[in-house]
Amino acid sequence: QVQLVESGGGLVQPGGSLRLSCAASGRIFTINPMAWYRQAPGQQRELVAQITSGGSTIYADSVKGRFTISRDNTKNTVYLRMNSLKPEDTGVYYCNIKIGSSWADWGQGTQVTVSS
Repeated sequence: QVQLVESGGGLVQPGGSLRLSCAASGRIFTINPMAWYRQAPGQQRELVAQITSGGSTIYADSVKGRFTISRDNTKNTVYLRMNSLKPEDTGVYYCNIKIGSSWADWGQGTQVTVSS
């Protein structure tokens, strides 16, 4: 069993910044790929950014140049630094971790609202 706890969301004005954190705990014995997803109201969950065990990253086109994913392997924690936030970035942000060939169950997520 793996548990995921996201934090750091909130209300921010357009152009502002937030830093999300996600701690993974439980039966984790190796350094694994981790990722951030988001789900806007009425829309499907989408991949925002992913980081491999070696630190390689990929980003959704909509966030390239504005968001940065990073990780602390000693803490099984992944971060998402979000700059130049736009109203369309609003949604619930979820992290996940890949264990073997499968991704873990979703956590509660953290709400990000970008509004003036």
